[in-house]
Amino acid sequence: MSIRPFRDIKRRKTKVINVGAVKVGGDNPISVQSMTNTLTTDIKATINQINEIHREGADIVRVSCPDEASSKALKEITKHVDIPIVADIHFHYKRAIEAAENGASCLRINPGNIGSKDKIKEVIKAAKNNGCSIRVGVNAGSLEKDILEKFKEPCPEALVQSAQRNIQILEDEDFLDLKVSVKSSDVFLSIAAYRQLSKATDYPLHLGITEAGGFVPGSVKSSIGLGSLLLDGIGDTIRISLSDNPVEEVKIGNEILKSLNLRNRGVRIISCPSCARQGFKVIETVKILEQKLSHIKTPITLSVIGCVVNGPGEAAMTDVGITGGQKGNNMLYLSGVQTTKVMTEDMISRVVSEVEKKALEIENN
Repeated sequence: MSIRPFRDIKRRKTKVINVGAVKVGGDNPISVQSMTNTLTTDIKATINQINEIHREGADIVRVSCPDEASSKALKEITKHVDIPIVADIHFHYKRAIEAAENGASCLRINPGNIGSKDKIKEVIKAAKNNGCSIRVGVNAGSLEKDILEKFKEPCPEALVQSAQRNIQILEDEDFLDLKVSVKSSDVFLSIAAYRQLSKATDYPLHLGITEAGGFVPGSVKSSIGLGSLLLDGIGDTIRISLSDNPVEEVKIGNEILKSLNLRNRGVRIISCPSCARQGFKVIETVKILEQKLSHIKTPITLSVIGCVVNGPGEAAMTDVGITGGQKGNNMLYLSGVQTTKVMTEDMISRVVSEVEKKALEIENN
């Protein structure tokens, strides 16, 4: 049972490209990305982190390739993961070529920083020969010198001009399998730049607020920035940039998409903040349920409300619901229907059981 959204978001139409087996753009689901923070040359640690990020629900993972050993390590890394790898390349064109030849599905580059046209041609040739797409990654902190001199400071027009220049470099070589980003750590600058860019190109856009900060401030900044753009129908793939475990980036990314009804994955818990009326410890219960239900990938709604003020109404719109009652007698709702009373000490195990049964039912249908 899903709650009908008050507003349906009409996504901007973009070209479709492939990042490995993941299609980005068009009507395809908005993909969630993250990036490893291990040394890429530590192959075992990098594989473990990629797989952890994937299990959390990422569709694409980016890996930094600052040197030859890192780009060549991709050959072994890609053998042990089932998710497309984007090689993050800065300045040295040979790293991009090596990454393409060693299993990367996409190259994140800024063509203007790669060097001469001959070097760019070699990168494009390697991408074509190995089925790699390219992300043109423009960042407010590393704009080309002449563009920065022209506009005096990073501004939306500067970011968009840089993006258009780099797109043109690839188009001149008949390379069209690309996506674009114009990131800044400033929320307003990022929003304005992406809005301008969305009017100037129909290539898929990768959204992000770069260097957003720690878990709480970074999540808030990213939610405001990306949420504003996604509400406008802008964005085909996203990354939440946090100074935290990459797994947390994936959690926040998926929650942003779920909150906008742009993607449904796993259990969506609707819960109250709790108050003196609560019939059970709501906050503690929600934390335990989030952990115990994290393995479920089927879209399911669960309401956890501490009392009968809003409980019955919320439970009527969810697959499974629990509402607090007096003396530990809590009411269980299934498919919006009041079903049976459950004592507090049995509540968590019963809710987990009902959610798992509902997931199986949905999967089998």
